[in-house]
Amino acid sequence: MSRLTPPVTERDHALGPADARVTLVEFGDYECPHCGALHALIHSAQKAFGGNLRFVFRHLPLRSSHPHALPAAKAAEAAGAQGKFWEMHDRLYQRQSELTDEDLKRHARVAGVDADRFEQELKERTHEARIREDMTSAAESGAKGTPSLFINGEAYAGPLEREELFEALAHAAVAAKS
Repeated sequence: MSRLTPPVTERDHALGPADARVTLVEFGDYECPHCGALHALIHSAQKAFGGNLRFVFRHLPLRSSHPHALPAAKAAEAAGAQGKFWEMHDRLYQRQSELTDEDLKRHARVAGVDADRFEQELKERTHEARIREDMTSAAESGAKGTPSLFINGEAYAGPLEREELFEALAHAAVAAKS
């Protein structure tokens, strides 16, 4: 079974307490329809598990099949530099058919980021190194596509359906308790 490499650190984009019993890591692509479908399921899991779940997102833009994935990842990082990563993250998944450069600028304005700084950072490719680090992490962790999930550092290979994923999360929570 594959392990998450490197483990989650404060560098990661994370929602939920650091001491949560379960950490769910997703390697995702903003243009991937399967990631888009999983987005709502993860929100559901966050509500159901509350403080027992920490969700971490790492980028894995599949550029060969999703030409807008890398620009969207850069946009999420540029928004993140202004404290708006999750606002942009949610917006990108809720509007997967709106990922052109103009769409990304509009999403940034709606998310409340400084538009000039956002555009400058995209132009200067400020956040590409971080995205490459995530992609390297995906390769070292054995992630082959998107979405790829890890629960408490272990690859999750089960179905991306509510019942099966919630069961795996609950099992991990119980195992972490003992």
